[in-house]
Parts: sequence; structure tokens; C-alpha cells
Amino acid sequence: MFARLLILLYAIVSYAVFTVSFLYALGFVGNYVVPKSIDKSIDVGSPTNLSEAIVVNLLLMSLFAIQHSVMARPAFKRWWGKFLPVACQRSTYVLLSSLILLLLFWQWRPIPTPIWQTSGIAALLLIVVHWLGWLIAFASTHMIDHFDLFGLRQAFVAFRGTEISGQSFRTPLLYKIVRHPLMLGFLLAFWATPAMTAGHLLFAIANTVYILVALQFEERDLIAEFGATYQDYRRRVPMLVPRLFGRRRGDDRQSPRPVGAPR
Repeated sequence: MFARLLILLYAIVSYAVFTVSFLYALGFVGNYVVPKSIDKSIDVGSPTNLSEAIVVNLLLMSLFAIQHSVMARPAFKRWWGKFLPVACQRSTYVLLSSLILLLLFWQWRPIPTPIWQTSGIAALLLIVVHWLGWLIAFASTHMIDHFDLFGLRQAFVAFRGTEISGQSFRTPLLYKIVRHPLMLGFLLAFWATPAMTAGHLLFAIANTVYILVALQFEERDLIAEFGATYQDYRRRVPMLVPRLFGRRRGDDRQSPRPVGAPR
């Protein structure tokens, strides 16, 4: 019982750290409230070494990308399953991802060179799209299982002393429009800004490349897990860009009943 309580407390702490990193990300990307953001340094007016800023920022984003992608792969999960209880694996993944994000926010080097600057209606529309992106990202986690995604469900199940059951394959709401609405939300939040700087552009491009590459590995894992069911879903539903002109011919054919859930 004591071990299960520790796992539960660990999951709660991990989720709390994630919450802090997510809330800081809102201010970091949008240049709101937080003391240091994507375009604003704590040391206001300090000179920016361009080459150093680019190298440091790329290394920080690469560190997050490697950790976030490698630890999500089935082979890594099987390996660390030998040392870490299943009930706290997801929480550990979330905790490490969140800590690396906080490191990125702390060590980020702003590059304030302007790329574009809008005002009036255009600026307002970009701000709306920016916040819509964050809303889509957050809502997408609740459309499948928010607490499973961040490790709390596994810890609560273990605390009760029952087995962790697999998730069923579901395609609710936005998952009927695109296969990865969470990533779509991030892309909207990263790119939609009324004031694009060189540093922000570097952040948006690097994260877009990472998302597009990481989704290839994610899709491969989903096909391996759900087989023809996911392949049919993949054929009918676009990855990131909603289909604006209806379904392609043949997409109305009856598909197998889903049996698992996109992660």
C-alpha cells in the first residue's frame, strides 16, 4: 500500500510540474506575463550573439525532441519496463518532458530581429488563431483520455490494486476531422502571431519539422498496434489539415468498428 501511495503522489507531482510548464508555455510563446519569453529576455537590452543563440536554441529543442520521441517508442518502453513499474512509466515520461521544457524556457536565447509585424484586424485574427490553437491542443487531450495521457489514470488504478486496462480505439469530435488535432493545435499556436521575430520563426520551423517527423514514427506504431483498423482510419481522415471539400470517392464505405485509441 505504501508503494502504491508513493506512485500516486509521484504521478500527482509529475502532473503538477506539467501544469506549470504548460501554463508557462502559453506566456512564453505568446510573450504574455512571464518574465522571460520567446522574444523577451530577463536581461533587457543585453546584446544577442546570433550564432550562439541559434546553436543554443537548436540544442534545447533537439534535447526535447529526442527525449520526447525516443521514450515514446515501444522498444524503449519494453526496456525500461524491466526497471520501472508500469504505473509510473507515463508519469516519468511526462515529468522529464516538462523539466526539459522548463530548461528550454530558462535557457532560451531571444533573437528579436523582426520578420513581420501586423496591426488592426490582421493582428486580431492572428491572436484569435493563436489562442484557438492552444484551445484545440488542450481540448484534444480530453477527447481521448487526458488523465491517461499524463499518467494519473495509471497511478490511480494501481493505487486501487487493479490491473491497468488498455484503451479502446476511439475517434471523437476533432479526431473525425484530423488524426492528430493535438499537433494541429500546437502548430496554430506556434505560427499565428502578429509579431514574428527571427527567434520565434526558428522555434516555429524547428517544432514543425519535429512534429512532422515524429508523427511518422507515431503512425508506424499505431499501425503496428491496431493494424487494418488504423490503416482504414488513416485513409479516411487527413493527418493535420482538415479536408475542406468533403470526402474522396470511396471514403463512404463501411469501415471496421474501431478497437483502440490514437495516442
